[in-house]
Amino acid sequence: MTKFMDVHHNMKGITEDQLRAAHKADLDIEKDENVHFERAWADPKSGTVYCLSEGPSADAVQRIHERAGHKADEIHPVPLTI
Repeated sequence: MTKFMDVHHNMKGITEDQLRAAHKADLDIEKDENVHFERAWADPKSGTVYCLSEGPSADAVQRIHERAGHKADEIHPVPLTI
């Protein structure tokens, strides 16, 4: 499995509750694509949200995000971690 960092733009003003709800929406269906969403971060001022996940492909990650209602603008593989 590969780790991925994805980025969502245009989420200006997102609250902690909204971020938690979006993350839960991913978690609720992640098994359908054999993906696991590990963590999410947000900058409400810029409207940028980051999600760290692990899964078989970027397409699988995107399919979960799309079904959960928040398509990622960018998805990057993260093959090296220290």
